[in-house]
Amino acid sequence: MEHVTPPLVASRIQGHWGIENALHWVRDVVFDEDRHQLRVGNGPHVMAILRNTAISLLRLAGWTRIAAGPRHHTADRSHS
Repeated sequence: MEHVTPPLVASRIQGHWGIENALHWVRDVVFDEDRHQLRVGNGPHVMAILRNTAISLLRLAGWTRIAAGPRHHTADRSHS
């Protein structure tokens, strides 16, 4: 059995909250996921995948403020 040290526990907790803050908070606040009405079948899972994909693509494109990315692309009508 592995000996668990306080620094190891602390790093695991910080890693969890890093994910919580980086992904779930963005989904809840930026995409207003908690108020979404889709609740049946595979719909909620599919929407979560689409939101995660959008967040990942925005980060890969260099956006550090995720909320600014969708606003920018929504306002950009040159590609319509």
